Amino acid sequence: MDFFELQAAVALSQTLHFAKAASKVNLSSSALSRLISRLEEELGTTLFDRSNRAVSLTENGKKFVSFAINCLESQALLENALKDKSATVSGTLHVFASVTACYSILPAFVKLLSEKYPAIQLSIQTGDPALAAESIRNGSADLAVAAIPDGGFTGLNCISVCKSPLVFAASTTGPYETVQGSPQDIVSSVPLILPKTGLARQRFDSWIESRNVKPVIAAETEGNEAIMALVQLGLGIGLVPNIVLQNGPYRQGFACHSAGNALGYYDIGFIQKVQITGSEITRKVRKAASEILALL
Repeated sequence: MDFFELQAAVALSQTLHFAKAASKVNLSSSALSRLISRLEEELGTTLFDRSNRAVSLTENGKKFVSFAINCLESQALLENALKDKSATVSGTLHVFASVTACYSILPAFVKLLSEKYPAIQLSIQTGDPALAAESIRNGSADLAVAAIPDGGFTGLNCISVCKSPLVFAASTTGPYETVQGSPQDIVSSVPLILPKTGLARQRFDSWIESRNVKPVIAAETEGNEAIMALVQLGLGIGLVPNIVLQNGPYRQGFACHSAGNALGYYDIGFIQKVQITGSEITRKVRKAASEILALL
């Protein structure tokens, strides 16, 4: 076995999904499957159970992944030591962020980080912001951009960056560019495109329950980008933070309708584990990231 095979096994253990893990290590799903099979044959044991299209680690697989992580960290430490740059902080910072966050929240952080710590590499995974906290808790990310709920996330350090009201977005070429009435009237008469989970959905559900409103739901999906794609098709109006309409590809061709004060503001920022643990390299990278976050 070699270090690349160890990296591939660790990637699969983090995602438990062949396609996602294969993308991380620049392989096809079939090539990754063959690599894992070779490893299992070499070790004489099953590392991953593959049943009913689900992937899970066996007990021996957990032991192997722990070994692989230690090996990869030792490799990074050795490489760093051989470079003879003791004053340089280097390593990889794993970040989870939505596509919206990549063009609205991350740029300022990345600029400051790259200026002060150019040897730190970023590995960015994009996805539904509702999954941000879980990505930190399961260790697949060191830092994530999230909508921070009232009271924050239990056990996580939250650094607020900006606030943005929740609004309803409509396509200017669709039938809902102009709507009449209060937010309560709108949600009971206009087709809605809503997030399946997350803070915005929680607030929306609480609000309609308190008002005894029956909304017209056209679609439920994951992530603001998916919501905006359906809005652009004219299927309805989508519930998103206003920051989505202020940045990137959604500044043109969309109208904004107030969702009312009841849904409140999105408090958007970074989250990370409170304690900085792991290898020496990991700790240095995390401390560097925390230092940059304090400057935002």
